[in-house]
Amino acid sequence: MDEYLETSEKDIYAVGDAIEFPHPLTGKPWLNYLANPANRQGWIAANNIVFGNKEKYEGAIGTSIAKVFDLTVASTGLAAKRLKQMNIPYRSSWTHSNSHAGYYPDALPLSLKLVFDPANGKLYGAQCVGYNGADKRIDQIALLIKNSGTIYDLMKLEHTYAPPFSSAKDPIAIAGYVAANILSGTMPYVTWRELHDANPSEILVLDVRTKDEFLMEHISGAINIPLDDLRERINEIPKDKTIYIYCAIGLRGYLAIKILLASGYSNAKNVLGGYKTYWAATAPICNNPIEKNPMIEQNKNTPTKTLKVDACGLQCPGPILRLKQSIDSISEGERLEIVATDAGFSRDAQAWCNTTGNKMISNTNEKGKYTVVIEKSVPQREQKANLSGGHGKTFIMFSDDLDKALATFVLANGAAATGEKVSVFFTFWGLNVIKKTKKTKVQKDIFGRMFGLMLPSSSLKLKLSKMHMFGIGSRMMRHIMKQKGVDSLESLREQAIEQGVEFIACQMSMDVMGVKQEELLDGITIGGVASYMERANTANVNLFI
Repeated sequence: MDEYLETSEKDIYAVGDAIEFPHPLTGKPWLNYLANPANRQGWIAANNIVFGNKEKYEGAIGTSIAKVFDLTVASTGLAAKRLKQMNIPYRSSWTHSNSHAGYYPDALPLSLKLVFDPANGKLYGAQCVGYNGADKRIDQIALLIKNSGTIYDLMKLEHTYAPPFSSAKDPIAIAGYVAANILSGTMPYVTWRELHDANPSEILVLDVRTKDEFLMEHISGAINIPLDDLRERINEIPKDKTIYIYCAIGLRGYLAIKILLASGYSNAKNVLGGYKTYWAATAPICNNPIEKNPMIEQNKNTPTKTLKVDACGLQCPGPILRLKQSIDSISEGERLEIVATDAGFSRDAQAWCNTTGNKMISNTNEKGKYTVVIEKSVPQREQKANLSGGHGKTFIMFSDDLDKALATFVLANGAAATGEKVSVFFTFWGLNVIKKTKKTKVQKDIFGRMFGLMLPSSSLKLKLSKMHMFGIGSRMMRHIMKQKGVDSLESLREQAIEQGVEFIACQMSMDVMGVKQEELLDGITIGGVASYMERANTANVNLFI
């Protein structure tokens, strides 16, 4: 068979499933049982029969798609296993994005794997799994592969963008950026398989997700230092071990790598694709802990009042916070039906029920939407003693750094969501975190006016503790949070207030810094050290931030 699809017998042509043709990437003959290439071969062969051998066939790379229940699975080019069989060097990347903008309804998860040449980034293949949009991403990548494209071309593709169809950074563009970071060495990395096969005595596995995420589920043997606390707790990380860092999907792990590298850690690596990839690759087949869990009520047909809540598009811990707020609004015995698109929500909801004593009625997944039905229950006395074991949480907010303020409200919301009594004591620079966004005219002495000129006027003006870069860092942080569907500082603060988190402003600090009560958010309690100590004495967790 030559490039004109003519066989060794002159004027005899062959097409379709019956022929082998050199693969464009390897140059080796292979069979390709797909309709699209067969039809193109027929067109080329017909032209060459009629007009002479003028049209050459470029070959097919093997682009396919299938419907597996509600999921779409698509692939193009050579898979990693095939490259390994042929001893072709390659690198892989895993990314998890939404099919379109997270704030638009029905933003469903989309997982993408790339394989590429470690020398020049030439694309070898890709696989994509999701509920919407897998087809168009693989089609675009297939065109690049057929034209000898690279991972860098993924970043150059100009996509149609509107919230119902994509994000400003399309999933394949994000995949290209991650792959480029791998090749450039910007992000030292480790694959899920290398982590799974590593000797536990030689590595430290670091989970940089929030405490609540870690408590829900984590890799065995991992220690938890949330990203927001990493700079303050960096001395807890040894320098004589290789450190494997993971978060949910890889972004926070990448930021943690940057912090560690800047602090002299040269042996830290980010787990590609984060916990989501690791869990998907290592979880037991047919494992369904929800169906086996005794917390699920067997009688699902009991008629009762049900509140329905839509939490689609929210990222963790958004759905859990929405769950907690909604449960608080209904009476004992009534039910809550909440729908989310966050892939971890199904497990998180069950863990939340185990922690709070509420009753899981059902937990289902259809087309990337996770629907949980929970019946509000008041735990018995002995159950309450075995739940979180806490008597409250207190925080001293001393800093007005944006990242530290975010960490405070994430932790406060997480604790409040499990029913804990939470108090946050704002002192000195921390007062800037609870100032009203709109300035209030108040009378101040000269020192108060001087402090007012030097200090942030509201939470919108807070700086990052590291990499602030004259305000660029803060704006970048807020932009990334918005892109990833993470609530803003102001939104997290409002959620804390709605959940009943107590905000106490230090009277002494207000006097020293010339801050008036009228400048602070409505509902703030004014107190002193005795107010804090009273709550700290009964709390089982006290944090100074």
